[in-house]
Amino acid sequence: MPNFSFFTSCNQFWPKPNQTHLPNHPINIPKTSKSNLERLLLLLMNLLFFVVFLFFTYGFSSEPGVGIGYQLMVAVPVIYDSDFKGRGFLVETNHTTTKPNFRVALSIDPFNGRYTCSLQVFLGDVKVWDSGHYSRFFTTEKCLLDITMDGDLMLKGPKEHVGWKTGTSGQGVKRLEIQKTGNLVLVDAMNNIKWQSFNFPTDVMLEGQVLDVATRLTSFQSNSSLFYSFEIEENRVALYLNSGNLRYSYWHFQPSMNRSISYVKLISTGLALFNVKYKKIAEIQSNRIHPLSFLALKNDTGNFGLYYYSPEKANFQASFQALNSTCDLPIACRPYGICTFSNSCSCIQILSKDDSEISSDCSSAVSGSFCDGKQAEIIELDNVSSVLKGVPKMVKISKEECGNLCLEDCKCASALYFRNASTNVEECYIYRLVLGLKQVDKGTGFSYMVKVPKGSGRNHEKHNNNNVKRWVLILVGVVDGVIILVIVGGFGYWLVKRRTHTIHSQATAS
Repeated sequence: MPNFSFFTSCNQFWPKPNQTHLPNHPINIPKTSKSNLERLLLLLMNLLFFVVFLFFTYGFSSEPGVGIGYQLMVAVPVIYDSDFKGRGFLVETNHTTTKPNFRVALSIDPFNGRYTCSLQVFLGDVKVWDSGHYSRFFTTEKCLLDITMDGDLMLKGPKEHVGWKTGTSGQGVKRLEIQKTGNLVLVDAMNNIKWQSFNFPTDVMLEGQVLDVATRLTSFQSNSSLFYSFEIEENRVALYLNSGNLRYSYWHFQPSMNRSISYVKLISTGLALFNVKYKKIAEIQSNRIHPLSFLALKNDTGNFGLYYYSPEKANFQASFQALNSTCDLPIACRPYGICTFSNSCSCIQILSKDDSEISSDCSSAVSGSFCDGKQAEIIELDNVSSVLKGVPKMVKISKEECGNLCLEDCKCASALYFRNASTNVEECYIYRLVLGLKQVDKGTGFSYMVKVPKGSGRNHEKHNNNNVKRWVLILVGVVDGVIILVIVGGFGYWLVKRRTHTIHSQATAS
């Protein structure tokens, strides 16, 4: 700390009370005046040093935040309640008139019979960042946020158990702040960022946020090993369905002329793609004039969209969505389900040896290993394709050879055969799961082959090609047929009732 003893000698700089000067007489300047000025300058320099000392010690910032030593606790209920939401808000951005504020909360959320503790950022009521996105911190009794005097941000449970931390101990951190962009940061006394949430993207990208190539957003399905990802690659941005080590793409956007991407940035008009020279080479544009607020990857559908805030509706609206048709979604239907033209799902019905149906729950009858080709067989679905791409492809191969490849591969679950009628090019794609199936128009050249237990497709082997196609048409169009039957039947019923009413009216009149 600076020495404050200089304040005690300040009175000798000024004339004593009994020293007066008559008017119109020259004032004699003491010979020590130069020394007094030097001492005054020294005083001012000490004051400046004191202000700088306070700045370096405690830090000053215009951004909302809390300093080191801050703690906040949220109690965890003893009894589990799936509808419980515990929030302790600790900081909020300054109010704006164009969209809601960013708020930082210590949160308790229910999950599979237990409670999780996490630090979250909200834009209005929309969660845009979560410290527990990849790894949940389960706790009991309490959830404690602690910004230690050494500059580490921690989440703790009972008995000082640390469930999450930023790892910034000893880096001079002085404050936790929420910036106007929604970036949650830890800064030192000079406002240098030591840690930031923008470096740990989840399933939302905020306006102004930058993602480098090889970075991704991820969104996890509830109670499933499947998850979606939005990935920035060298020559495109793409959506993927992930299952273990398997990755299937189902949408992409690529700059023209195969130009390379260095990073992407969400700007007010869309998602801009930049090259290594910081030049914008492409943009996924918003369809609205309103400035964008965020990009989100949905965990229920795998679709991604650009969102803006609508003051009229007082909520966030999508101005762009990558996929606009239900059947283009990767999991529009359950495994072994087919999305039909009516955007409804139809299951692949598996038959037993006595021709009785043994599965109405899509995939329940397809179980076990197919590592012996004799244990399985292929059933063919004409006019069915898959939205999942990025799988091994073979060319110049017949449909029969394509099916045999799947039979001989222990891990193959299905195969997609395509024949281009104009070029006569044949292609075969091998899948390890049966997902993303959709009905396509006749004559497009697609044929989807599914591996099933031996004997399940025996009934269909006896039919000729036309009968097999008719069976597939009935299978895939079962929901559409029911809908058409209901409409036609309803219309016929209306005609009969109308005719009956007319005859009855004529009879009454006569």
